[in-house]
Amino acid sequence: MLIDSHCHLEYKGLVEDQQGVLARARAVGIGGFLSISTRQREWGQVIGTAEREADVWASVGIHPHEADGHADMGEGALLEVAAHPRVIAIGETGLDYYYDHSERQTQKALFRRHISVARETGLPIIIHTRDAEGDTAAILAEEMEQGAYPALIHCFTASADFARKVLDLGLTISFSGIVTFKNAKDLQAIAAELPEDRILVETDAPFLAPVPHRGRVCEPAFTADTARFVAGLRGVSPEALAETTTRNFARLFGKAGL
Repeated sequence: MLIDSHCHLEYKGLVEDQQGVLARARAVGIGGFLSISTRQREWGQVIGTAEREADVWASVGIHPHEADGHADMGEGALLEVAAHPRVIAIGETGLDYYYDHSERQTQKALFRRHISVARETGLPIIIHTRDAEGDTAAILAEEMEQGAYPALIHCFTASADFARKVLDLGLTISFSGIVTFKNAKDLQAIAAELPEDRILVETDAPFLAPVPHRGRVCEPAFTADTARFVAGLRGVSPEALAETTTRNFARLFGKAGL
C-alpha cells in the first residue's frame, strides 16, 4: 500500500470527478490520501470529504500565498478545527519568496502561529518553502528551541544543506513528481541518500504530474509512479519503498490510526 501524503482533492481538476479520482488511485494500490487545505474557507470541504471517505484525512492551514488574507487569524481558529477526528495535520503553511503573494513578515508571523498549534496539539505541521531556505530554517530552529513539534517539508525541492538542517531538527521530507524530472539531478541525489525513516511520497495533485504523465492534470494515482522512481534511486523494490513510506506516514501522522 502507498499513501499520497499531500493532495488537493477539492481543487479544480480533481473535485469535478472526485469519486473517479479516488477510484483510479485505489485501483493502483493507493490506500490513503491526506487532503490539504490552503485557506480557511476550504476547511469545511476537506473535512467533509474526509468524513465521507474512510481512507481520506484532512489537514487545516493557511498557505503562505494566502497569508495577507488571514493576517488576523489567531491560533484559536486552528486549535478548534484541529480537534476534529478527521484532521490529522496542520498546514500547509510556510514561506514562499518566489511569488511573494503575501508580505514576508505576515508569512513569518502566520507560520509561527501554525508551529505553535502543532506544538500544542501534537499534530505534524506541513511546510511549504520556496526560495526561502534561510528564513525557513531559522524559524524552524528557533521554534524548536521553544519546544519540540513534529513537522514535514512537503514537495521537497531545496538544497542538500537545507535537507541536513531539517533532518537534524527531526523533520521528515516528502518528494513529489518533481523528483522524476530530467533536470532534477540534485534532488534525485538527496532522495537516494535520505535516511529510510524520514522519507514520504506525494503528488501535490492536481499539480506537478510525474514522468510519464507530465503535461496532464496530476492525480493521486500517480503516487505510484513517483514511488517507483524513488525506489529505483534508492536501489530497493517498489514494494519495499511502499512499506517504508507507509510506516513513516503512520508514525508521523499518528492520529490517522494506521
